[in-house]
Amino acid sequence: MSSEQEFAIVMLLLIVLNGLFSFAAPVGPQQEYSSTESASERSAMLLNTSGGSLTTLVLNGSTQNLGWKAYVGNISGKLVLADGDNYSVFEWELAAAQGEVYATRKSSSVTWSGISCAVEAQVDTEDTAMNKASSDVDSIKSTFSNTTHNEFYTGTKHFSSDDCGYTTATYVDSSVQYSKFQEVLLYDGSYLVYTALIENATRGFDNSTYDFQMIVAEDDTKSTNTGYYFYVELG
Repeated sequence: MSSEQEFAIVMLLLIVLNGLFSFAAPVGPQQEYSSTESASERSAMLLNTSGGSLTTLVLNGSTQNLGWKAYVGNISGKLVLADGDNYSVFEWELAAAQGEVYATRKSSSVTWSGISCAVEAQVDTEDTAMNKASSDVDSIKSTFSNTTHNEFYTGTKHFSSDDCGYTTATYVDSSVQYSKFQEVLLYDGSYLVYTALIENATRGFDNSTYDFQMIVAEDDTKSTNTGYYFYVELG
């Protein structure tokens, strides 16, 4: 084999390997299982007082919030070196789930190269799009009013701890907490991207173990549901 042929083969291998190691953006997951449920209705409270009496009541009620919806579940997957046709040259099975789950209303591809922390104007715009007033107790702005989150990566973009100003955390054992199941609002230049940081087999809202929990906004003024496009990034 001539030196020119050897050089050509080496260059070809470098081109192929460069494609395999190119920017790894989050990808759409495969759905293996899905189940949806809502809170059950409570029976009416019976009061049967005598005529001529006056009863003072202190009532407490919980009403299902139709302006939000939640997704919880588990993640399985692997790290791969693959080409554009999904042929793998090597794969690594993950011993523990780690990474992020993303949800957005954007139907076209998310601009991952331009991803950044959402700012107030972008959150306000999404509140308006979902027919919420920013001042509402259950607006996106009010719900994601925390500023605490762990370090994470989206593709090659690094987010240090507490970089982003709009975060929340879903409950553990039906109780408020902020160290697990954190969720961060990102923005790709045109749409909000809900970002749930993956936990590995962690006790969740109902004491079952989950890899992720997240909430996304719904427009409860419309008769049709709001669809979200999901992505997952493992690593």
